[in-house]
Amino acid sequence: MTPPPAIPAPVIRTATPADEPALYALWSRCFGDAPHLPALYALDDGRHHRTLVAAGHDGTLDAVVVHVPRTVRDAHGAPHRIGGIGSVATRPEARGRGLVRALLAEATATMMREGCGWSLLFTGTPGVYEGSGWRTFARPYAEGPLADSPDGPGDVREACPVDRASLARLQAADNAHRPLSSVRSADDWRVRVPAWYGADTLQLVTEDGAGGLNGWLVARIADGTAEVLEAAVATDDRLGVLYEGLAVRAHAAGAVRARTRLPATPGAERALPRLLRADAVIRGTDTTGMYRPLLTPARTVERTLNAPGAAHWYGDSF
Repeated sequence: MTPPPAIPAPVIRTATPADEPALYALWSRCFGDAPHLPALYALDDGRHHRTLVAAGHDGTLDAVVVHVPRTVRDAHGAPHRIGGIGSVATRPEARGRGLVRALLAEATATMMREGCGWSLLFTGTPGVYEGSGWRTFARPYAEGPLADSPDGPGDVREACPVDRASLARLQAADNAHRPLSSVRSADDWRVRVPAWYGADTLQLVTEDGAGGLNGWLVARIADGTAEVLEAAVATDDRLGVLYEGLAVRAHAAGAVRARTRLPATPGAERALPRLLRADAVIRGTDTTGMYRPLLTPARTVERTLNAPGAAHWYGDSF
C-alpha cells in the first residue's frame, strides 16, 4: 500500500497586514468572542514584526504567538523593557506538532535582539511553555466568606468615564515604585485598561475633600464570589473603605465569598477584615504567571517577582 503523501511542514514567519483577518478568525475560534483583541493588537505599531505565525501549505494560519514590548518595574522600582507573550493560539487540527514551541523560539530570539531583559506570560496551561524555558512563579491571594457589610455604601461611588485622568494619576503614584507593575501609557488607559476592565467589572472610587480621587478598586462579582483585581490608594485607610463598599455591593448581588489578589502589604492586611471574615481567611498562591530570563540573570528577575508588594495587575494583560 502506498503511504499517503507527507504534509509539508508549515512555514514559520512574521505576520503581514494581509494576515490580520485570518488572525482574528483564529483567535475567535480558539478564544470565543473576544472583540477587544483587535483593539489591543493595534496598540503596537510593530505588531506584524512581533507576530509569529505558522502558515500551512495552503496558506492557512495554523498557529500564532505574539510578543509585546512592555515597561515593567524591577525590585527597586526602576523601569525595564520586557517581552510579554500573549494571544497564543493553534488550530485544533494542527495541535501536537510542536508549532507553538517553534514560534516561541523565534519570539525569544527577537525579544533578545530588541533588548528585552526577560519575558512574562500568564496561562492556565503551563506545560505548553515549560519546555521552551518559561518557569512558573507564585502570586499570593486571600479568600473566604464575605465580611458583614455596613448598613450603607459609605464614602464610595462607582467610577465614571470623566474619572479616567484622575485614575491614571492615582494609579501611577501608587505604583511608582511597585515591583512587577507596568508603566501605563496614555494608550493603555485609552484601550488596554477599558478592554480588561469592561462591563463585567465593578470600579469603585473614593474622593478627597477637594473633589479629587484618593482610592480606586476594580472587582468582578460572579458565581457568588467577589474578586478584587486591582486597587490604588493615596493612603492605606482608603483600601478598607473601598473593601466595605465592595462588600455592600457584593452582598446585594448575592455573593457570599470574596477573593483579593492584592499584595499582602501591612496596609492591605489591616484592611482585609473589612472584606473577609477574619476567622475564616484562606491563604493561597496563584501559579498562572510564568517568566523566562533573557538578557537579565534569573536571580535578578526572581528578586523582582518575589519583592514585597510586587504586583502585575490584570488590567495590564497582554
